[in-house]
Amino acid sequence: MFSENLTWPKDLIDLRGLSVAHLMAILDAAESFREVSEREIKKVPTLRGKLVVLFFHENSTRTRLSFEVAAKRLSADTLSLSSSGSSMAKGETLLDTAKNIEAMAPDALVIRHSAAGAASFLGQRLRCPVLNAGDGAHAHPTQARLDLFSIRRPKGRIEGLKVAIIGDIAHSRVARSNLIGLGTLGARVAVAGPPSMLVRSLSEEYGVEVYHRPEPALEGADVIIMLRIQLERQSGQLFPGAREYARVYGLSQAKLALAQPDALVLHPGPVNQGVEMTPEVYHSPQSLILDQVTNGVAVRMALLYLLVDNPERPKSLVV
Repeated sequence: MFSENLTWPKDLIDLRGLSVAHLMAILDAAESFREVSEREIKKVPTLRGKLVVLFFHENSTRTRLSFEVAAKRLSADTLSLSSSGSSMAKGETLLDTAKNIEAMAPDALVIRHSAAGAASFLGQRLRCPVLNAGDGAHAHPTQARLDLFSIRRPKGRIEGLKVAIIGDIAHSRVARSNLIGLGTLGARVAVAGPPSMLVRSLSEEYGVEVYHRPEPALEGADVIIMLRIQLERQSGQLFPGAREYARVYGLSQAKLALAQPDALVLHPGPVNQGVEMTPEVYHSPQSLILDQVTNGVAVRMALLYLLVDNPERPKSLVV
């Protein structure tokens, strides 16, 4: 299901350093696992006897449930832990908590944390594979992979497509991971958002087009990725208000008409209907938002398979 010529990393921290071949192998594996979710019996014995620990220091619905469903459909045992229900609430450090988890011999640790770099920190110190389920505003690699998968299924390709990413770019880990993945696979990317929600180095660092208004980014787009305003990561009020934001940056039917007639609309969720997009766009045939949730399970099944059940995976610590 994956190329034996590829060397896979111990951990999944972000998308940097992964080649086109790596990304395509993951998408191909996800296609096979998507078929499992369409069966009457949605389970395969691939990870039977393995233990996957879900350590979510930040609130999550889609990502947490998606990883849990993915692990169980691979027949793995799962253990869920949150910071409020762990000894971290009593003052234990992140590393001490993770070391105690490791003492129970897990086969993989999935972590979501509010601090950028938390997943990398643990990956360098734990022997089991560490999968980043989102760390601060740094990266959300599994969301980016499911977005790539969601685009490739109906479009048949990613290379050469114009992808518009609209919204709070500066505080979005989804945007950062997608910029890397889309760029690696040859998409043309345009981003747009309020000046207070953009990063000055976007064009130089990622080679993307940057606009302060959404219309130029949407013009002729094959794919539109709308982003939630990351209020929990903002230090102050960066826009006049939700109504004004929706008027200027929200995706309406009129703005959607600027894109290609068969343009796809994606959103990592949760969606604030009436702010990032109108209900008409959310429920339109062009919206793949619920498909993304379905595809997320398949992609995370593929990643767990490749990192946990891969005999070529390095056994040593990342240094």
